[in-house]
Amino acid sequence: MSWVDFVSGLRQLLDVRLFEVSGTSVTVASVVTFVVLIVVTFWVSKLVQQVVGRMLARGGVKELGTVQLIQRGLHYLVLVGGVAVALQTIGISLAAAFAAGAVVAVGVGFAMQNILQNFVSGVILLAERTIKETDILEVNGRTIRVERIGTRSTVARTRNDEQMIIPNSDLVQSVVTNYTLADSYSRVMTDVGVSYSSDMRRVREVVTAAAAGVPGRIADRDPVVYMLEFGDSAVVWGISIWSSDPWTAPLMKSQLNEAVWFALKDADITIAFPQVDVHFPGGAPA
Repeated sequence: MSWVDFVSGLRQLLDVRLFEVSGTSVTVASVVTFVVLIVVTFWVSKLVQQVVGRMLARGGVKELGTVQLIQRGLHYLVLVGGVAVALQTIGISLAAAFAAGAVVAVGVGFAMQNILQNFVSGVILLAERTIKETDILEVNGRTIRVERIGTRSTVARTRNDEQMIIPNSDLVQSVVTNYTLADSYSRVMTDVGVSYSSDMRRVREVVTAAAAGVPGRIADRDPVVYMLEFGDSAVVWGISIWSSDPWTAPLMKSQLNEAVWFALKDADITIAFPQVDVHFPGGAPA
């Protein structure tokens, strides 16, 4: 086969009509052109994101969430523009395409309602910056550390080293405790019950000293000790200290409990436990 025959056969292949859209014939050449333009669009989008990222870094914008928000916005903008150019290049009118896809878009919109909701929520999270990567949150009763905020979901890790995938809408629409929003200080609390016969002034002194000696607590914030209540079997005291790392709060609470326990034992103060007095009418049975 000569080169001329090869080129002629290739032209015939590219001119093969596949189907029509709104009166416009779509050929093999049209499809190839469309695919090439889409590939070029993604390449241009990646290049634009890299250039903008470098420009933002030189301009002093270092927050990862802000950079990601701008880069993703540019990505979708370039993608929409590239698809529009690709459709026009193969001879499909955008007005006709929009008209033909309007009904389909409505159906897809209902089907993708949750996905779109999570996408919008992801944009809100990246824009507001009330939740950032490495933040420590409490969501649905579980403490997590945020690892990555995506456009649809957020990846986090629990204290048990389990990874969670959380829909972004859950973080936007529900009540979330952010332990590191303004600072990383958090209060570690526990309580203990002592016998009614104990010297309460001595109890206060002992548990205050024990709390002050817990390693890792914030030294410039004094422990808080207060009498909680007069229980059925004990006078209950509350003790709290401050920690600079909410992630290790359970460990610090354990250390606080141990310090209070041993301090009360060393001071010969009885740690009360529930007791029940049973009275028999007419005296105890033989």
